[in-house]
Amino acid sequence: MVAYCMVHIDVNNDAEYAKYAALAGPAVAKYGGEFLARGGNAVTKEGPTRARNVIIKFKDFETANTFYDGPEYQEALAFALAEGVSTREYTIVEGI
Repeated sequence: MVAYCMVHIDVNNDAEYAKYAALAGPAVAKYGGEFLARGGNAVTKEGPTRARNVIIKFKDFETANTFYDGPEYQEALAFALAEGVSTREYTIVEGI
């Protein structure tokens, strides 16, 4: 069953976040992920609003978790989670 990574992001330091983005895209591709949404127009109807929203589809829940925990994405994530670079919520959900 497919799985989706849903990420809601406010970027506070564009230069440092660009380092994350340069590594994250290839990591997604390595694990067979497909970007379904990557920025673009969005409206939040409930809950906190974030400026950027990303949805990535993986073949299954296990692969989505393996991607997130893998060394390639963890290297990228170190840039995104560095002090002051971004504020994020990241959820992996199994599809139907």
